[in-house]
Amino acid sequence: MIRIRTAAALAAAALLAAGLTGIAPTASATPAPQAAAPRAAGTQHRVLFDNSKAETAGNADWIISTSQPDPLAQNAGPTSEKSWTGALSAWGVALQKTGQYSLKTLPAGSTISYGTGAALDLANFDTFVVPEPNIRFSAAEKTALLRFVQNGGGLFLISDHTQSDRNNDGWDSPAIINDLLTDNGVNNNDPFGFSVDLKNITTDNPRAVNDATDPVLHGGFGTVTGSILRNGTTFTLKPADNPSVKGLLYRTGYSGTTGAFFVTSTFGSGRVAIWGDSSPVDDGTGQPGNTLFNGWDDPAGTDAALALNATAWLAKA
Repeated sequence: MIRIRTAAALAAAALLAAGLTGIAPTASATPAPQAAAPRAAGTQHRVLFDNSKAETAGNADWIISTSQPDPLAQNAGPTSEKSWTGALSAWGVALQKTGQYSLKTLPAGSTISYGTGAALDLANFDTFVVPEPNIRFSAAEKTALLRFVQNGGGLFLISDHTQSDRNNDGWDSPAIINDLLTDNGVNNNDPFGFSVDLKNITTDNPRAVNDATDPVLHGGFGTVTGSILRNGTTFTLKPADNPSVKGLLYRTGYSGTTGAFFVTSTFGSGRVAIWGDSSPVDDGTGQPGNTLFNGWDDPAGTDAALALNATAWLAKA
């Protein structure tokens, strides 16, 4: 049975919208690389979660906190997922509790930028998490995302199943991510070495590959053995386009270049990870009126370890 999330979206803020927009490098010229703002030794790894692409549309609630951009304004000493309001709060709180991460959210109404000097510009962060976008990236935003990764940033994409258009604008996350990979003004030939399959897989429990040296599968937050898939999709790998692409978890009965459920890659000096479903990062808590499910702690997977290890890898922690 297809899982449809149907409650009110957060009509969020023009908060900090002013000053967050910027002009990304054009496709016609290759700008000088813009390195991320330098960090002093021992400082925190900077992670920006996106909420500019309708991540709370319909019954989705893919935010770490309703306090945006700074979740600490809701609770400066979070102890559990209920300390912050959002279905991704368990993810955010787990990072916050380590003392090694600084977290922010790009609020609704903002524009993704790179190299503009704005406070929430990608150049000020090590990792950008985009959990099931439901608004297409603009041309400038797509270029900004590619330049961010190319120059050393970490990009964490989460897709969902085909026809998961929660705000009814004609674009769902598989189409949005494929558009990013094929029309970005930097490299339009699947620069990360994968494409999103246009599928709706009702249920499965993908398993991890056997690779004892992989830092995402065997990281500081635990060992990853598998994940859950509840109305999600998979990816087709294209190593001819990018030989660094790697499938870490696969749908039952699949391997090699087809049926990958969690994928990592590199581009330039940066890193990329993508997950085929938003269900595994749903912690079952969030804003009133949303019907949420606790995939984060689902015993059929090790979803928390996967999300957290991948975040650390992307941030080069």
